[in-house]
Amino acid sequence: MEKEYSIKTMPGWKWALLLFVSLLLGFVMYAFAQATTDFIKAEWAQCLSAIAIAAAMITLYALFVRWFEKHPARDIPMRRLIPDTLKGLGIGLLFFMVVVLVMSVFGLCEVGSFGTDRPLAIVAAFFLFLVVGTGEEIIFRGILFRWIDEKWGFWTALAVSSLLFGLLHIFQPGATWWSSFAIAVEAGLFLGSAYKYSGTLWLPVGAHWAWNFVEGNVFGFAVSGTDAGASVFHTTVNGPDILTGGAFGPEASVIALVVGLLMSLWFILKVVRGK
Repeated sequence: MEKEYSIKTMPGWKWALLLFVSLLLGFVMYAFAQATTDFIKAEWAQCLSAIAIAAAMITLYALFVRWFEKHPARDIPMRRLIPDTLKGLGIGLLFFMVVVLVMSVFGLCEVGSFGTDRPLAIVAAFFLFLVVGTGEEIIFRGILFRWIDEKWGFWTALAVSSLLFGLLHIFQPGATWWSSFAIAVEAGLFLGSAYKYSGTLWLPVGAHWAWNFVEGNVFGFAVSGTDAGASVFHTTVNGPDILTGGAFGPEASVIALVVGLLMSLWFILKVVRGK
């Protein structure tokens, strides 16, 4: 029987090298997944292919951990796939509903007309955001956070993974250093602490998935600076960028930052207190 890797006792140079290789392969996998979904144009085919691609990414992650780390991937237990994903979907939905509610109360946005002439496009977007949530959570939580957590502890893992998650969003359309900071705080801390709290990838995948979909294809905002396409509601924004997020979308607003930080603190307290 092969000996399991001990990330905690691994020499620092070896740990850094293997983490780099793991992240590189993760990004290659995610880039291939994104290119595949972009290649498929028919909306009904996008729905089916997105499910297959997300399942393939999870399978590759499981196989890679088994081969590379010599143990099963403990953060993707099948028995918790449905309950934790549904819980994550609910949390992601709640997050953005609160953001929109606060913006509406202060007159920063107006949720307008209901309905769309492209319902299948909205369904397709729902499944395409599954690919985004799955790929990014495998990289930033399943690999980066987990490796740092096992080697250096929870706080270091949370800080580093959050900062890098925010930093990489600087390449999105309309991004600024402020928007990257906001993403690091409201999303990086939130998703990292949710992953640690649940012990599974399913919860942060569900939260990430719902967050993007509700923001873009329910309310019609830009998602990290990108037009999400067809939406259920058509929302207009009025106010300074610091409160609305501007062209980047509400993720870059101080409102989303505060809401995300509060949700993060709830998960962090649960982790610190041993759940």
